Amino acid sequence: MTKILVPLLALFCLGLHAQRPTASQGRNITLTGTVMDKDTGTPLEFATVVVQNANDPSKITGGMTDLDGKFSVETPAGVYNIRVEYISYESYSIESKELRQSQDLGNIRISVSATQLEAVEVVGEKTTVEVRLDKKIYNIGKDITTSGGTVTDALNNVPSVAVDVEGNISLRGNDNVQILINGRPSAIAGFGSTDALQQLPADAIEKVEVITSPSARYDAEGTAGILNIILKREKTLGFNGSVNSFIGYPTTSGITSNINLRSDKFNIFNTTGIRYRYSPGNGFFDNTYSSGSFDRITEDREIDRKDRSFNTNIGMEYFINERSSITGSFFWRYSKDEDVTLNESERYVEDNIQSLTLRQQNETEDDNSYQVSFNYLNKFDDQGHVLTADVQYSIDKENQEAVIEELITFPSDDLLALENVMQADDQTEWLIQADYVRPMEDAQFEAGFRSNMEEQITDYRLDSLDQATGEFVINEALTNIFTYNENVHAVYTQYGDKFGKFSFLAGLRLEYTQLKGNVESEFDLEDLEEILGDDVDFNFDKEYLGLFPTINLIYELQENQNITLGYNRRINRPRGWFINPFPSRSSRTNVFQGNPDLDPAFSDAFDLGYLKRWNELTLTSSVYYQRETGSFQRVQEATGITTPDGIEIIRTIPINLSTNQRYGAEAGILYNPTRWLRINSSFNFFRFVTEGEFNDVDYGAENNSWFGRFSSKVTLPGKVDWQTNMFYRGPSNNAQTEFKGIFSMNMALSKDIMDGNGTILLNVQDLFNSRKRRSFTETEFFTSDSEFQWRVRSFRLSFVYRFNQPKKRNGRGGGENFEDEGDFGS
Repeated sequence: MTKILVPLLALFCLGLHAQRPTASQGRNITLTGTVMDKDTGTPLEFATVVVQNANDPSKITGGMTDLDGKFSVETPAGVYNIRVEYISYESYSIESKELRQSQDLGNIRISVSATQLEAVEVVGEKTTVEVRLDKKIYNIGKDITTSGGTVTDALNNVPSVAVDVEGNISLRGNDNVQILINGRPSAIAGFGSTDALQQLPADAIEKVEVITSPSARYDAEGTAGILNIILKREKTLGFNGSVNSFIGYPTTSGITSNINLRSDKFNIFNTTGIRYRYSPGNGFFDNTYSSGSFDRITEDREIDRKDRSFNTNIGMEYFINERSSITGSFFWRYSKDEDVTLNESERYVEDNIQSLTLRQQNETEDDNSYQVSFNYLNKFDDQGHVLTADVQYSIDKENQEAVIEELITFPSDDLLALENVMQADDQTEWLIQADYVRPMEDAQFEAGFRSNMEEQITDYRLDSLDQATGEFVINEALTNIFTYNENVHAVYTQYGDKFGKFSFLAGLRLEYTQLKGNVESEFDLEDLEEILGDDVDFNFDKEYLGLFPTINLIYELQENQNITLGYNRRINRPRGWFINPFPSRSSRTNVFQGNPDLDPAFSDAFDLGYLKRWNELTLTSSVYYQRETGSFQRVQEATGITTPDGIEIIRTIPINLSTNQRYGAEAGILYNPTRWLRINSSFNFFRFVTEGEFNDVDYGAENNSWFGRFSSKVTLPGKVDWQTNMFYRGPSNNAQTEFKGIFSMNMALSKDIMDGNGTILLNVQDLFNSRKRRSFTETEFFTSDSEFQWRVRSFRLSFVYRFNQPKKRNGRGGGENFEDEGDFGS
């Protein structure tokens, strides 16, 4: 830590020295103030302040407002014309003001330009990017390709983010991402899974914060960084909202409503959605074996999924006075899934087919999630002096039942196996959090704490048919109850300041982590020790205490050009299913087994970014490096056990693999040359180097990969919008598996009707039906060549109706900090 702070302190001192006026410059004075929206009182960040010498107009100085709308301009004493400008707002000016000493102009309130409202509405439809000290904020515009879609669909259009064919989310190629809703862990995003995001409407998103260098305010979980999804909340008085209904093929339908009722004393909000989706998928697997009764087995897989879901969130914010409020909300999500998977297998010895089998798995899953949230907000003044407090309680109950039947269809008609699988997951979570922010002239001090207390109970049972007796028998080797507790308590503080064009935010977070596991089973644990090792504690209680420093720097080269530099230390805590020592399986021949000996992984990451804005073009870019120790790696091993029909059973197990280094660079552009054309494109290249071994096998690997996306939106004659989104992920590999590249294209058309209150949209997802995962795995004991498609090409027709909603001003949702507001709303 000292090695980091010493050069930074030296840098700060140099910055101060560089700004100190010399005697030849004369006596300088400082002009300060705060720029605000006249109607809402919201601070306006990045407003331009121009200070021009009245006697010599060629002498101009100035600056930009910070995140709290404040500015500070240093200039020699004299007579000046002062002008404040902000996009889509009326200019503010003071003529021939004599400045002989430092002066605070106080709150400068400016209004939206009435003559620019139509143009501003167009801006509100665009996807724009804002750069903060610790994050990039992508304001999700009117993305017609995701209308009627889900949050996962929308995230797949955000730069730096990729969503694979199974809905797993990664950031810069790293899938250890922390997902937050309005700045907090939430049942809305699911408990350690992204499945819940595939059931929430994309239309609920206001903006997405991509936090690759998180400040100390955030939980240190997630070595890749954080995705903070900010959901909509209308600020306009009265009753307003929108309704989005859709139908599609393969069969899908749904309706989502966002409703708000706001007065001077309260704001009632509700978002409710119901959907049905049929999602067929398929796969093909060609496996070869070095042992067992068969040399080669091919599997042709068909998957039919039927998903029904309902979610609602209702809440009310009560304004105690002009500066403080309390918000309470209740969220409920219910889903019922029915999946049918058919596997037709051909089994070979050399080149001769020995048998054909048919495996059918019928699986149902019921999921109930509840969350109660309370938030207290107190704005001590208009300068950003704020206290917030949150209490949140969440429950998730998930029940899965599956019937697995495997038959021989050639050369005879015999039953191979009949199994019943039952799994119940009960998870509860408490969140208690408080944050305090205190501005001090150009500086800002923050402090807070957070406690997360989570318990997950997994009750897993497998019954197998004994064909000799015709009765089902409990498989004690797999049946168990596993209780997992993860308790994280943290305190943090951070301090930010600005010296001319240079700003910094430095913080330190202290986190205490407790991981507890308890196994209940009739099975002899000594048999598991033979596999995992006799030094593994199946009933464990581990404690970790760690310091997580962060620092973020920004230097404004010009008004529309800056450089950022960030460092942060992060942690990756293993989830419950990664630790549960009892195997679970997707088939009789493939077993996943958790590892209770897993420890958290830690990473150190550096990020250097550059932003440049032109009138019609915005360029963002960065290079980054991350070194993770004890990183998780899933490896596949032969168990030495075969099924009764002679197939080698393969085990997958997560391990702490020594180190993982990532290097990367990314760039993105937002280009709007005319009102009828908008282009959004990004490119990300990364390289990772893994070192480590397990059970005398070297799993070291080096890999280069990349992904890129391109989006264009064109306004056709008749005011019809046409949008095209393309995504390509390049080939990649780890120690055992090579993944081929994936390409997909989405396309959509939209037309506003009913005087702009209604919109009709038609979109197609995966136009060329090419979004398939192709991979090849090779080990000493088997190879697997596979192709898997989670969801086939789909079409969707949507109709959106808006009532009593005003035109948007700047696409910023009023510019308020949603992190300090209530929970899920419209």
